[in-house]
Amino acid sequence: MTVLNQVADSDANLRDALADVLAAWNTAAQRWDAAALGQIYAEAGCLFGGRPGHSIGRAAITEYFASYDGVILSGAIHAQDQHVVGLSPGIVLAQGYVEMSFVLAPDQKTQSVLRSTLTLVQEGGAWKILQHHFSPTPAAPPLGDR
Repeated sequence: MTVLNQVADSDANLRDALADVLAAWNTAAQRWDAAALGQIYAEAGCLFGGRPGHSIGRAAITEYFASYDGVILSGAIHAQDQHVVGLSPGIVLAQGYVEMSFVLAPDQKTQSVLRSTLTLVQEGGAWKILQHHFSPTPAAPPLGDR
């Protein structure tokens, strides 16, 4: 279940934009379709995913997802405690947590809760992910050797 509990009722369209994008992501990830996953991202999208570096542009993002072909059988994102704000017409910022789950083999499943930041934009009449950054919550503040 997607939890978007930080969104005021008057901002239902922002909540719906995030819910629609995550539903599309889950539909494509259920069968691990790299091309369909890539189409959820804006042409100029940026993805900080689970591999070193980042992917810039829809083609690179699609290649990123394709790099998991044969490794990930299916996946899902479930949003938790999202704070969703409209930055301007056609731009939405959502920050909070997501639960990521993956099936790697019929008997091998993973699950992680990550911090999340998604920036959504309207492109071609649809909401797309412009910026995607998920990261683990640090065990301690990153203050070096202190």
